[in-house]
Amino acid sequence: MTLTTSAPDGRPRCRWCDAAPEFLHYHDHEWGFPVGDDQRLFEKLCLEGFQSGLSWRTILAKRDNFRAAFHDFDFNRIAPSPRPTSPAC
Repeated sequence: MTLTTSAPDGRPRCRWCDAAPEFLHYHDHEWGFPVGDDQRLFEKLCLEGFQSGLSWRTILAKRDNFRAAFHDFDFNRIAPSPRPTSPAC
């Protein structure tokens, strides 16, 4: 079994790109690329955490919802958010 596959454009890609159509764009534009922007790095770290127990395909499909919920992963806006209060035990 080879570790690469040929995409529709004829370029070789990692075999996991065959699992879902959205993986091709992710592979070509994000996966394995260095991240120098703090906000973008924060997004990647958060999405990796949310992925626990879910498929990466699910996370990518819900990415826009995560961005909306977390103010586009702007940690300067998230940090001062009021914490929910919990009833005393």
